[in-house]
Amino acid sequence: MVSLPRRRPASLLAPGLAALLLAGSACSGGSGGDEPGLGISERYANRCELPRIGFDPITLVPYPDVLGSRVDEKRWIREWTYETYLWYREVADVDPRNRAYDSPQEYFEVMKTFATTSSGRPKDRYHFAIPTSTWNAYIQGGAEVGYGVAWARISDVPPRVLTVAFVEPGSPADGRLARGDTVLAVDGVSIDATDPAGVDVLNAGLFDLRAGATHTLQVQAPSASAARLVTLTAAAVTLDPVPLVDVLDVGERKVGYVLFNSHIATAEAALAAAVEQLRAAAIDDLVLDLRYNGGGYLGVAAGLAFEIAGPGPTAGRTFEELQFNDKYTTTDPWGAEILPLPFLDRALGYDGSFEGPLPHLDLARVFILTSGNTCSASESIINGLRGLDFPVTVVGTTTCGKPYAFRDVDNCGTTYLTIQMRSVNAKGFGDYGDGFTPGGSGVAGVPGCQVADDLRHPLGDPQEAQLATALRLIGGGACAPALRSAAPLARPRIVRPPWAELRIQ
Repeated sequence: MVSLPRRRPASLLAPGLAALLLAGSACSGGSGGDEPGLGISERYANRCELPRIGFDPITLVPYPDVLGSRVDEKRWIREWTYETYLWYREVADVDPRNRAYDSPQEYFEVMKTFATTSSGRPKDRYHFAIPTSTWNAYIQGGAEVGYGVAWARISDVPPRVLTVAFVEPGSPADGRLARGDTVLAVDGVSIDATDPAGVDVLNAGLFDLRAGATHTLQVQAPSASAARLVTLTAAAVTLDPVPLVDVLDVGERKVGYVLFNSHIATAEAALAAAVEQLRAAAIDDLVLDLRYNGGGYLGVAAGLAFEIAGPGPTAGRTFEELQFNDKYTTTDPWGAEILPLPFLDRALGYDGSFEGPLPHLDLARVFILTSGNTCSASESIINGLRGLDFPVTVVGTTTCGKPYAFRDVDNCGTTYLTIQMRSVNAKGFGDYGDGFTPGGSGVAGVPGCQVADDLRHPLGDPQEAQLATALRLIGGGACAPALRSAAPLARPRIVRPPWAELRIQ
């Protein structure tokens, strides 16, 4: 067991790299003051242009903000970046007084590497800032404002294809929209609109959601001959990280199915309850559906991996090691000794509702369903178990590729998330920056089958293509030949509020 901070645990998060191609280090002293990375970020921390007044709702202590300036906020970003960013040597030293990046958030966007991976994708695709109140509501309690819909963006340019991938139980969309419904229009504007005013209407109706906002969508179900109108009112939605648990029969074998959507604080208790249910059913195999799980708390992943494999293969073993930049070899940026993260046999109590020993299934193998939205802590489950030579079979499409972590930091009401750690398993492997590929070759190829997300069937339906393939493998079958020879599978982005980059362009 390892003790991690409850308030600020290390996170592997989504809105999710092997080749470290240097973009060039330009520590030019552009701020006109100290050279960067001298450990002076605390000098500028909490010096805010608009200090907050009152108490932090999470810690219940007064906000630390004092009166400062916008340039002070940017100076903090500069120093904090050069102190903690994994690739700080690849960051150009932009003067915090540069008015081209006027707001702290705009400045933060350029304080990162712009190098690419061997496949040509940006090496750092995970650098983002978000209002602290929005971030805390999501990561602590799974709360968001919206309809409770995860959209599958299959085509972003006309003819656009935007389809419902998942509806949160108990949300405004529950019972009104269903998986597979395709959006044809929003508030009377075609989904294929290209004029700025029309695009604004689409974004307002789909993503810019505030409590009480009402919009009308024209949608069509896969099997319907005509479209229908659905009026939705945005409201606060509490996410269920484990919305579906079931037991299926494959011949003489009992197969557990768990849909696990987010490594948020409430997931610990929900996963333990799911494992207890499956243990009581005496399952022989498990299909873990991570296709929409963008990550979250790494400790949740380490606990779930233990719950799958049990104490036999995991006792005393490393789940993952976190490696920092070259300034931190024995202690991390927060002063703690750098130690391997073991498989966790006890809950960490992230939300205070569940602590104590974790139940376990003691399985001999696991089948995991994936997509390009399977990211970060979800990928760590695959990598951590493979570090033990525990059999993992992956069915789906290539995962997002995020063997990196960060610790969320609040400064002046904005939470900043910048890559500070690289994760490797017990074998020292972490080279999956372009994702794990089911049935693929190369260093990040894993046993399994490439199968597209089947939006025509409900999640958990034995006829849904990914689950059906996993069940066929469990029964001794093989990947479908047609899928082996098919063209590269589409990787629709699954998007939901509150992430700002979801807007239609």
